[in-house]
Amino acid sequence: MTSLTVEQAIPAQLAQLIRDHWKIEALHHVRDTTFTEDASQLRTGNAPRAMATRGNLAVGALRLNGVTNIAAGLRRNARDARRRLELLDLA
Repeated sequence: MTSLTVEQAIPAQLAQLIRDHWKIEALHHVRDTTFTEDASQLRTGNAPRAMATRGNLAVGALRLNGVTNIAAGLRRNARDARRRLELLDLA
């Protein structure tokens, strides 16, 4: 389903919209499975947004450094605080 007109809904445009949608869904899937975001009981104030931002930062930093398994990357970096700083190019 789309709000595009027939003239706008060319195959290349539809394909781009679908890819963009699934990029976002992939991030949400990682955040939910790795950080169990859907089970979180944080509901008020800025806490939900802060936790989502923290998750996005972690996922983005790991992906920029070539990590494909986010959960394994988080476990590896949790063992040594220097790795986290190196990951963010702060060490």
